[in-house]
Amino acid sequence: MKTFKNILATVLAITLFIACKNDAKPEVKTIETETAAVTKEKILNPDANFVKTEFTIDGMTCAIGCARTIEKKIAKMDGVKSVKVDFDKKLAMVEYDDAVVNHESLEETVSKTADTYKVSNMNNVDAFTAKQAHDKDCKKECKGKTEAEKTACAKGCKKEGCTEKKGKA
Repeated sequence: MKTFKNILATVLAITLFIACKNDAKPEVKTIETETAAVTKEKILNPDANFVKTEFTIDGMTCAIGCARTIEKKIAKMDGVKSVKVDFDKKLAMVEYDDAVVNHESLEETVSKTADTYKVSNMNNVDAFTAKQAHDKDCKKECKGKTEAEKTACAKGCKKEGCTEKKGKA
């Protein structure tokens, strides 16, 4: 029995040695394909009538997964110039070309993102609520100060957007 095991082990080793010596190279096939660069660059009409709209989105559960996903979907729409979704306020602020985008298409895009998102209180506005609140805070901080102090206040302001408004607080 011991001899049989030795012979079997030797035959197996020789078989593996011979089988591994086979340097068969894999066959390489080259297939030529046409590759077209599919880059869709959004082009906005500079003569378009841009409208600002705000609306509430109910059903969001997180800032990154929900709010950012909705923001990205709306941003991909033709005619959308800018979009900001504020998770904390459940508020979407969209600026768009009214010849290409309308309230229904915005609502449809949000609803298609997930069944749980519901749009309400859609209104056209002259300025976004968040921007108005920011301006109000800056004006409050600089109230009663001299022009030089206002300029210094605006320079020292850490609020988003204050760097654009230096000296105009």
